[in-house]
Amino acid sequence: MSDAAPGPLGLFGGTFDPLHVAHLRLALEAREALGLGEVCFIPAGNPALRDAPVCPAADRLAMVERAVAGRAGFSVDAAEVLAARDSAPSYTVDTLERQRLRHGPLRPLVLLIGADAFARFESWRRWQDLFALAHIAVATRPGHELRVGAGSSALDAEFRARQGTAADLAVAPAGCIVPFAITALEISATAIRRRLAADLDVRYLVPDPVLDYIGSRQLYRTPHGH
Repeated sequence: MSDAAPGPLGLFGGTFDPLHVAHLRLALEAREALGLGEVCFIPAGNPALRDAPVCPAADRLAMVERAVAGRAGFSVDAAEVLAARDSAPSYTVDTLERQRLRHGPLRPLVLLIGADAFARFESWRRWQDLFALAHIAVATRPGHELRVGAGSSALDAEFRARQGTAADLAVAPAGCIVPFAITALEISATAIRRRLAADLDVRYLVPDPVLDYIGSRQLYRTPHGH
């Protein structure tokens, strides 16, 4: 078992290329809205369904670690970055199986994803197996609402059968789908990288420790071959 605070454990995966303040707000608001004891950031090693990250995995991990250092209720799991050394793609189902083994069969685990990602859920590897491993909490905001449930797809059917509330997350270790609203912050890692490549300031878009790390390593300062 983890030594985290009581309550369901939120799992927040991403490339974090780089981590920015909207990521931190999502994690903070997920803790509040969903009653999570902790949110664990899991930087992806080699994401399977996205373009390859610009920054090496070790640097992305270092930025996340610096951003959440000393913050109560936030932690970082480096397992995906360490596993990426064999260059195999990272799949969410493998991540959740690893987390389930680590935290045991009874700890409620809550995978945090955005509404856009959830709309593509059926393209994820072994997506229907994910419900046996964790709850799914879907972050919504204006312009990124949940558009699932009214149709006839397999995902629509799963949503109708599994939709729950934050209170349901602590009752079982896995199986519910819970939408929750977050503050609309239109900040993207892509736009941050473009600003850095153009030698423009990204202060207040990324946490100060991340800004310091980017500066010390001169990350994103050129378009990296593009």
